Amino acid sequence: MSEGMNLAKWKKGADNFEIVVDPDKAMQFKKGIGDIRDVLVYPKIFSDAKKGMSAPENRLKAVFGTEDTNEVAKKIIKEGEVQVTAEYRNAQVQQKKQRILNIIQKNGVDPRTNAPHPLTRIEAAIDEAKIKINEHKTAEEQVQEILKKILPIIPIKFVKKEIQLTIPAQYTGKSYQTVKQTGKILKESWNSDGSWTGLIEIPGGMEQELYDKLNNITHGTITAEVKEVK
Repeated sequence: MSEGMNLAKWKKGADNFEIVVDPDKAMQFKKGIGDIRDVLVYPKIFSDAKKGMSAPENRLKAVFGTEDTNEVAKKIIKEGEVQVTAEYRNAQVQQKKQRILNIIQKNGVDPRTNAPHPLTRIEAAIDEAKIKINEHKTAEEQVQEILKKILPIIPIKFVKKEIQLTIPAQYTGKSYQTVKQTGKILKESWNSDGSWTGLIEIPGGMEQELYDKLNNITHGTITAEVKEVK
């Protein structure tokens, strides 16, 4: 068996029970989501998975009241500990770091220019501040604390902008979907000529991205007015 395995373990007295799992699906199953058959990489209960040693059937029956692999595996995941490889943990941390970078860029702007910082600049500030991403917290839970730590390095503030848009009739279909996906529509009206006018709220760092998307659809025929910066 490979050393780089993600395991779920459960101990009962002198007995040790292990299963080899898909870590993402195991974490989901622990929350009550998914099918145990999708979680198991090997449909087998081990006493030592790395050595390939199977758990004795008589011990399964004595401890769990059943020899059914799926039923035993459910209990191991629900009541035991899911252990993941360093490679998996590192990948999870990198994903969270990327999520944090995206949140900061989309919601934050440089107060000197009112434009978003490039991702590379935000990442450089995080690295310079020697910030360690917490693998046990969500990206959203870590954003505010990270912001405080990088503020001495780069000026940044979170803003929401209210923008009034008018989209010509021939482009409303595609453009309307883009607007809904990017921001929150506060007010809207369909005009007599078939055009659409709406007041939308978007994260400050998304303003230029929204214009670029809409201009690509409408060939630059939209009108936009920034009504308010919060």
